[in-house]
Amino acid sequence: MANFIDWVGKTETIEDVIDYVLVGRMAATLGTKLPERTGPLPHLWHWMYFQPTLSFHSLGEDGHPSRGEFLPPAENLNRMWAGGRLKFFHPLIIGEPAKRISTIRKITEKQGRSGKLLFVTVEHNHIQNGETAVLEEQDIVYREPTKFVNKKSTPCPHGQWSETHEANSVTLFRYSAVTFNAHRIHYDYPYVTDKEGYPGLLVQGQLLATLALQAFKNANPDTRLSSFSFRSQRPIFCPDKFITAGQKTSTGKADLWVGNENGIAQSSSVEFTLEH
Repeated sequence: MANFIDWVGKTETIEDVIDYVLVGRMAATLGTKLPERTGPLPHLWHWMYFQPTLSFHSLGEDGHPSRGEFLPPAENLNRMWAGGRLKFFHPLIIGEPAKRISTIRKITEKQGRSGKLLFVTVEHNHIQNGETAVLEEQDIVYREPTKFVNKKSTPCPHGQWSETHEANSVTLFRYSAVTFNAHRIHYDYPYVTDKEGYPGLLVQGQLLATLALQAFKNANPDTRLSSFSFRSQRPIFCPDKFITAGQKTSTGKADLWVGNENGIAQSSSVEFTLEH
């Protein structure tokens, strides 16, 4: 644990431009309307930007950047983005420059039933025109390689709105491409089945969260989002069918979920106000 403590407080700054070409590619990938050229970037689309442009030789076997640079040296452990919390202060504006300042806030090592676990919390401050637009905390989990056991989770409740999706390898590949995500569990079938022990390609947790929030906005178009949090509970595999659904729980709050016949795969919550 002593080595990991040295990484707490470590920072990384990446500058980018909210490029309209990528906006068009994301809209095509999600099958949604193309935003205006100089308008606000839809929520969670910021995951396309601020990605380190590393060469192939700077990546680990799993396709992620080699550990020991910004993130701690958690070698021989599989990586999973377990969830996160976001606050939306201002929309990022398409076509304008911005920067992301990342800070490792917390590292915790635990012993789980399946082996060693390492939890890393990373804060991302997205700044444009000198102001914070999106403040995000990501929860990253590293675990020892173990054989996947497909357990059922809490059944999906009946929502006030629901959309049906079908995971396919083309969508997974395109989403990985537009977010510059080389993690092989999303596109490399031999790797994900032989090396990491899953039964098939995993749908990106970010994609599930984006579709869940998109379903909320489709059902509630006259809302302004202030926060969003999500937590992954189990994977969804290609070519599974799944739903994105939700319901309002009180004034200005709603619960969202992604799941299928095996139960909830990702749960999330959103806070919002009504636009007049």
